[in-house]
Amino acid sequence: MHAEILRVTHAITERSKDLRDDYLNDVDSMRTGAPDRKQLSCGNLAHGMAACSSDDKSVIKLMDAANIGIVTAYNDMLSAHAPYETYPARIKEAARKLGSTAQIAGGVPAMCDGVTQGQPGMELSLFSRDVIAQATAVSLSHQMFDAALLLGVCDKIIPGLLIGALQFGHLPVMTVPAGPMTSGLPNKEKIRIRQLFAEGKIGRDELLDAESQSYHSPGTCTFYGTANSNQVMVEAMGLQLPGSSFVNPDTPLRDALTDFAAEHITRITAQSRNYRPMAHVVDARALVNALVALLASGGSTNHCIHLIAIARAAGYRMNWSDFDAVSAVTPLIARVYPNGSADVNHFHAAGGTGTLFKALLDAGLMHPEATTCFGDNFGDFCQEPILVDDRIEWRPAASQSLDTDILTTPKTPFSTNGGVKLLEGNLGRCVIKTSAVDASHHVVEAPAVVIDDQDDLRPLFEAGELDRDCVVVVRFQGPAANGMPELHKLTPMLGVIQDRGFKVALVTDGRMSGASGKVPAAIHLVPEASQGGLLAQLKTGDVIRLDATTGVLSALVDATDLERRVVSVAPAPRGTVGRILFNNSRQAVSSAEEGASSLFN
Repeated sequence: MHAEILRVTHAITERSKDLRDDYLNDVDSMRTGAPDRKQLSCGNLAHGMAACSSDDKSVIKLMDAANIGIVTAYNDMLSAHAPYETYPARIKEAARKLGSTAQIAGGVPAMCDGVTQGQPGMELSLFSRDVIAQATAVSLSHQMFDAALLLGVCDKIIPGLLIGALQFGHLPVMTVPAGPMTSGLPNKEKIRIRQLFAEGKIGRDELLDAESQSYHSPGTCTFYGTANSNQVMVEAMGLQLPGSSFVNPDTPLRDALTDFAAEHITRITAQSRNYRPMAHVVDARALVNALVALLASGGSTNHCIHLIAIARAAGYRMNWSDFDAVSAVTPLIARVYPNGSADVNHFHAAGGTGTLFKALLDAGLMHPEATTCFGDNFGDFCQEPILVDDRIEWRPAASQSLDTDILTTPKTPFSTNGGVKLLEGNLGRCVIKTSAVDASHHVVEAPAVVIDDQDDLRPLFEAGELDRDCVVVVRFQGPAANGMPELHKLTPMLGVIQDRGFKVALVTDGRMSGASGKVPAAIHLVPEASQGGLLAQLKTGDVIRLDATTGVLSALVDATDLERRVVSVAPAPRGTVGRILFNNSRQAVSSAEEGASSLFN
């Protein structure tokens, strides 16, 4: 094992000892003291199985067979979640074949950031993760279940499902993916068309046609944003079948994997000889494995928030210093858009997660002995499923990449570090994702253009006022101000400015996510402007230095001058599209570095 990976794992463990002990004590008390089906009253049990078939009722009454709780994020507006419509029936049938049962424990909301991007509803997006966690807990609170299968893929949904399920850490838990849509319009062409639209050179009809060619069928979007980063993360944590993330929907292999997951989880319940509770899978080793896999593959910066929140739900304290330290020793060995031109289907064909994990394990960068839902330990996750006579069989993943332009090894990396860096300075702490940013743009020192709303940038862009070196500062975008929406509305305009030969960067207390592209973006800045951050005292014209090579973000303004300035006030919160219902969440939320959660303060 790499010494720095071991050091960070040990540091997380030691700083979290009190919290983790409390969590495990709670889990143990739930296992031994909380109601299970044997302890439910006859009335409780009758309610819990009233809608089941007579055969399923007979099995549930026996108490010695597994009853699996399904928590589903199905809706048919999300392309990634539409395939889940048929999953519960498949899971129930697969469980019955093994003498077990399954019930839909509950549903959780699932919003699409692609639909709400740049719209008022995006201010609900981050907080939807906490709602999903709470809904997951409500779903499992009936204590009817011996294990849980989580049906979810996209941005806040997998983190929310995990946070909620971890409150029932005595149960074995697995995530069941739906897979990506087949490849559509190449990503470079999509970005080219978006920039042409931003410049007014093409109309909305042409833009919509291009977007529809990109997002065209059931399945996850094919770029390596938060949804697909989720899949790599849960595999690396040992919570999902190896090699299952990027098998396309509505294929025989995808269906067989769903059946296999339903069968397999019945074999790891407390009734079996191979009991694997979620609390024992999600430990410090699993969290670091997830972090390494995300960094090595160029994953979403949203996990600089989500992984910390998941860790907290499991009794661990992670921070951005951990991310920075692991990133410094983790080479970038995958190039998937926006870090390259390939999509996740191409990555899967090049070897996928199994080949990625093998390369990282061989380099001592992941914990092979970590407990998992499948196999002996994480060392067994360098496998991939194949279909033989309609049944899943497992074979070793490709030992070497089948396309070294997409997936390589730590000996010949695309970058010597994982591309996520902690920036610090008089403005606070933040992160930057450099893996998609050319090295020539890693240092930007220029006058600030300060705005309080992303919609304020377009008039400046169209008036030509941004045709110069500049650092665009978008403040009052943190979780306490407005729910921390992603700010991708800015990306095409900033990209155009950069393509015109100017130095440009973004500084914000908001988010950009895994679709962050070629423009350097210092994001998630804490403290946020509405919580005493110096962003609230910046003025247009202040010189900002962003240096991703040395890890510095500073306003080159005299400290005394900054302190004397009038503090700007956040725009009044708006109450449309349900945002008023999240007022309490904004008041209770923790900082971005603490996971931006309203659940664990």
